[in-house]
Amino acid sequence: MSDETRDQATYTSMLEGTAEDWAAISRHARPFQKDLPNRIVAHLNLLKGDCGGYPVDRLEHSLQTATRAFQAGEDEEYVVCALLHDIGDTLGPSNHADIAASIVKPYVSEKNHWIVEQHAVFQGYYFFHFLGLDRNMRDQYRGHPHFEATAQFCHLYDQNSFDPGFTSMPLEAFVPMIGRVFDRPKRSIYLRQPA
Repeated sequence: MSDETRDQATYTSMLEGTAEDWAAISRHARPFQKDLPNRIVAHLNLLKGDCGGYPVDRLEHSLQTATRAFQAGEDEEYVVCALLHDIGDTLGPSNHADIAASIVKPYVSEKNHWIVEQHAVFQGYYFFHFLGLDRNMRDQYRGHPHFEATAQFCHLYDQNSFDPGFTSMPLEAFVPMIGRVFDRPKRSIYLRQPA
C-alpha cells in the first residue's frame, strides 16, 4: 500500500505527523461523523428502564418532551434538542445539561444550545424549593436574550413530560430528524478562522 492510500496514521506523536497521516485520518472522519446519529440513538436507549424515582423512565421523559414540541409545531432542530436535553443523565447526573449542550452545540443554533445548556436551572423553578434550594435560581439569567425561550421550553415541554398515560412518538420517528440535524456541524472551533 502506498503512503497516499494507507489506512491509518503511522506517527506516535503528533509532532511527527505528516500530510499522509492526516489524509488517512480524514478519510475516516466523514464515515465516523455520518455514524453519529446511530451512536446518539444507542445512547438514548441507555435511558430506557431507569426511572430514578420518576413516574416514567428517562427515555420516555425525553420522548414525551420531543413529542410535545413536535406536536406544537416546533422546528426539527428544536424537537431534536427536546429529545436530547437529558441525554447526559447517564454520565453526568450532576451536570447532565452541560453534557447534552456539548453534544448539540456544533449542530444547532446558539439559542437552542443555550436552552439545552440552561434547562436544568430553569427546570428547578418547579421543584428546587422542595429540596431546600432557591426555585428562582434561574433569575440570575433574567435579561438574557434566551431567558424567555428557556422558561417556555421548561413550562410547555419539559416539566409536564412525566405522564405514564401520555402517548409518545416512538424513538424511530425521531431518527431521521437526528440524522438531518447531526449531518454536519454548523459551528465548530475547527471551522472558525483566527481573527
